[in-house]
Amino acid sequence: MENVKELKKLLDEKVRLYNQPSFISGDPIQVPHRFSKKQDIEIAGLFAAILAWGNRTSIINSCNKLMRWMDESPYDFILNHRDTDLQKMLGFAHRTFNATDLLYFIHFLQYHYSSHDTLEDAFVPQKRYDHETVEEALIHFHNYFFSIDHPERTKKHISTPARKSACKRINMYLRWMVRKDRQGVDFGIWKKIKPSQLVCPLDVHVARVAFRLQLIHDEKSNWQNALTLTSHLRALNPADPAVYDYALFGLGMAERF
Repeated sequence: MENVKELKKLLDEKVRLYNQPSFISGDPIQVPHRFSKKQDIEIAGLFAAILAWGNRTSIINSCNKLMRWMDESPYDFILNHRDTDLQKMLGFAHRTFNATDLLYFIHFLQYHYSSHDTLEDAFVPQKRYDHETVEEALIHFHNYFFSIDHPERTKKHISTPARKSACKRINMYLRWMVRKDRQGVDFGIWKKIKPSQLVCPLDVHVARVAFRLQLIHDEKSNWQNALTLTSHLRALNPADPAVYDYALFGLGMAERF
């Protein structure tokens, strides 16, 4: 789309349409929205984001099962569970995410929260984050997440820009944790990263729409295209480029643009 004003008008209209509380009920973000404690939101949100591929009903069902197994109090469970509490999880599977992966996630979260108050520190250990985008935060999180003894197979579930991945699910998680507006879909409970530093989540649906709108040069879902797309979106909204995730997602999934 050559006319920048026309593009901004279209995307702003779609943001107003999809960035609404009604969006929550059909999206995996409903899972962390069941909680009010910061750490519960972080943990439930991480699982909801990591499991967010495939049918959305199936994603939500898998996440709800995990929350029930954690007695609807994930932070307390992570810190205080016993080995016997993990027995019921040994048959868990969602797509290629299985019990081995789940148990490692729980192990890592217990390791982290035993010395940190927030999962934001896993992305940004310093007091401030001064990079243009979240690229360095994503690389740090991946490296830190696998800095303790881990199953090799679990590495496929935490993407990193260092492997040229678009990092769709982790970028979506950061959008949930960092963005905040009056609509209340995103939580905005993290403060070290600014909304202006977020990278727009890019999957095959968003890539198709972005390509049709001439925001990227091909339909590949990779890190370079995620950066290119975000750069164009930042020109439309420098303070909050990732807000257009709502528009691109809506065009791609709901409207089959």
